[in-house]
Amino acid sequence: MLTRARKQEDGFGLIELLMAMTMLNIGILALVAAFQSGAVALQRAGKLSTGAAVADIQMERYRALTYGAIALDATSAASAQEDSRYTGDSAYSSTQVTTTCTTPLAIECRALRTLTGPDGKRYRIDTFVTLDTPVTSAAGSARQLKRVTIVVRDGLNTTRTLARIASTFDQATGS
Repeated sequence: MLTRARKQEDGFGLIELLMAMTMLNIGILALVAAFQSGAVALQRAGKLSTGAAVADIQMERYRALTYGAIALDATSAASAQEDSRYTGDSAYSSTQVTTTCTTPLAIECRALRTLTGPDGKRYRIDTFVTLDTPVTSAAGSARQLKRVTIVVRDGLNTTRTLARIASTFDQATGS
């Protein structure tokens, strides 16, 4: 009787081993997927923070200028207007503040440029300089402001905006 029961259990150890290996395999694959997801999230966060740092550096260039020097080169602005991504931005205005900059163009004069960041990835910097007149009060007229908006986009996928900062400058800037 005992021998017969034992013969009926032949092969169950192999089936149990296969089931254990399958469950272990599923657990290992779940861990690998979690690590992959974490790596993608870290890469995205790194690109966003680098984009914000690039935007901040660009804005600091404008903060170092006098009010009269804050403008884009007319030729650079005209060539940027041919780019639908540039003209489609909410900060774009057809009446941007332009001037004639010296050659070679300073970074502050360029409406559009691409650079390689410290992380080795490409970034596109769109710069907009527009006039902004605040609402005047009953006491008198307000001074005209220049609004500088910096938009940093992914250099490989320009539909993806990584950072956007804006600052206003009045006529007392840099004096």
